[in-house]
Amino acid sequence: MTDSKCKICRRAGEKLFLKGEKCFTPKCVFNKKPYPPGRTDSERKHRSILTEYGKQLREKQKVKNTYGVMERQFANYVTAALLQKGTNPSQSLFESLEARLDNVVFRTGLASSRALARQMVSHGHITVNGKKVTIPSYRVRQGDKISVRGGSRRAKLFLETQVKLGKHKAPAWLSLESDNFGGSVTGNPGSDKGELAFNLSSVVEFYSRS
Repeated sequence: MTDSKCKICRRAGEKLFLKGEKCFTPKCVFNKKPYPPGRTDSERKHRSILTEYGKQLREKQKVKNTYGVMERQFANYVTAALLQKGTNPSQSLFESLEARLDNVVFRTGLASSRALARQMVSHGHITVNGKKVTIPSYRVRQGDKISVRGGSRRAKLFLETQVKLGKHKAPAWLSLESDNFGGSVTGNPGSDKGELAFNLSSVVEFYSRS
């Protein structure tokens, strides 16, 4: 059976890297079937023209699925971004998503995917400033230190963590500390959108029109 995460990428029309490193292998389903599931041969040849609303909806789904956020919480992020005075709503939305603890765990290289990062947090493997945090949506701030809990460091899941952190390239607003099994938040998420180029302005417009 085709993996549900692969189907999400096929519907989006591009790789969302939901399975982490597996998305870079030749076995990735998207490499063989870069079209939505259920499409007939004729439908694949004649791609439908999306309306502006359709484009905005697809972009919203892409961002939601990438960060693994449910609709209600995602809508709250957009609302909060729109209410912030003197700021760019798109940038505020991006910062809120990037500052999620599960995303930071992924960005530091502790997890190969955001889905695995959410599991690590939920199962109590991650600490923020030395205190265990089990809420994936917890918002980290500049100066926070994120690391693997001492009691979890000998688990099979983290056996190669120090080696991986030594080779991992994190965004500029994160500082890696392999000896401490984690890293520090040294700034705010900037223009580094990672492996995807999001059109967050389109997402904000989608919610503004409703």
